[in-house]
Amino acid sequence: MTQASHRQRVVVVGAGFGGLFAIKALRKAPVDITLINGTAYHLFQPLLYQVATGILSEGEVAPPIREVLRRQQNVDVRLGWVQDVDVENKVVSVAGPGIEYTVEYDTLIVAAGASQSYFGNDKFADHAPGMKSIDDALELRARIFGAFEVADLQTDPEAAQRWLTFVVVGAGPTGTELAGQIAELAHRNLPGQYRHIDPRKARIILVDAIGAVLNTFGDQLSAGAQRELEKLGVEVKLNTKVVGVDSTGIEVEDADGRHRIPSVTKVWAAGVAAPPLAAKLAEATGAKTDRAGRVFVEKDTTLPGHPEIFVLGDMMNLAGDDGKPLPGVAQVAIQSGRHAADQIKRRLGGKETGQPFKYFDKGSLATISRFSAVASIGKVHLSGFPAWVVWVAVHLFYLVGFKNRVTAVLHWAVSFIGRGRSERVATQQQAFARRAIREYGDPFARERAESGDLPAPTQAAAPEREPLSVRE
Repeated sequence: MTQASHRQRVVVVGAGFGGLFAIKALRKAPVDITLINGTAYHLFQPLLYQVATGILSEGEVAPPIREVLRRQQNVDVRLGWVQDVDVENKVVSVAGPGIEYTVEYDTLIVAAGASQSYFGNDKFADHAPGMKSIDDALELRARIFGAFEVADLQTDPEAAQRWLTFVVVGAGPTGTELAGQIAELAHRNLPGQYRHIDPRKARIILVDAIGAVLNTFGDQLSAGAQRELEKLGVEVKLNTKVVGVDSTGIEVEDADGRHRIPSVTKVWAAGVAAPPLAAKLAEATGAKTDRAGRVFVEKDTTLPGHPEIFVLGDMMNLAGDDGKPLPGVAQVAIQSGRHAADQIKRRLGGKETGQPFKYFDKGSLATISRFSAVASIGKVHLSGFPAWVVWVAVHLFYLVGFKNRVTAVLHWAVSFIGRGRSERVATQQQAFARRAIREYGDPFARERAESGDLPAPTQAAAPEREPLSVRE
């Protein structure tokens, strides 16, 4: 990819839906693409909760990027985290594992997804992991299944119940789906497998500061979803704000005051924020950001004054036809990725560009339990088994790779028709690695220090880098 080739150099940051679909749409274009991503896989985030609850393996929702793009010859895949963008010289600075490098571009597509937001209470993350990455899902799997194992060892009933109380914060699709699956584990899959506890006595509590479950689905579907959750045994606590989280419980505040819920296993599924790269990009270009850190973009998804830079998906703030910002969902990322690719091809062909991005809302889906879901597709509102069939079809369609679709169907059959969970293996490393890595520091920097190339890293010198491929 040299200047002598006179081919357009397109750098894509992030291998989520936005970045991946932009790249695929450019497969026949006369461009050289460099994809920079913080992980070596593309993440199908809508099914992360099934990894956390033992239904699917991580490989089924996270195919290797190089395998996905193996037939596209105009792509160079590089591992790393973009740290800065020099918009004047058109260069991105990247920190890879133990190495730093730069990449020049003619056109830049930034689709780095979103990170979990704790609304300024980042210390909650140690005790209530989010659900934005494979690491998160595997940690939660270890915590969820480990909780039943540790509860079985307790001689104090109060201690056992503390281990058998699961609190999910956030009643959006992720939190609702996760609460439903934990309830199915406790009430359907695990009973009869323990000698000293009855998993059916587990408490699954869904907490949200707003007043509705799945509030974006409309009142009827929202109310139906809440009823279905309660039938499963989920305690739904709405208009309830989380004000404290520690290792043995969670503090909440509602109309009756402040209360403590004793619980060892907590999950945070409330709130998202743009990654730090969004703020750096906004500062470099003079663009504005919203409260969640998303960058305000032009109608064609480019940055003001910089038509060579596209910001897509969760990172962009762009109003839809209703005047509200487009939601952070996979379809927005997919369609904006294709739009950016189309703009690039038009520019290369000497055609007029700047056409506004038009989002076509294909609807929203969420599962409640096996054979039960809700679907809002235009004026069509479905619930129960019909919505679940639609959910299965849509998710199979967007799973990348034939092999992934086949194994997902097999695992769904085991879990939904039978009573098994195919992926229950969990390790101590998965449960405690987040804290251990932070205390240990950057492993690559430590290795270089031990070889005498660098000073020994301190805890403060270990940056927490968010994977760039996260999507909702």
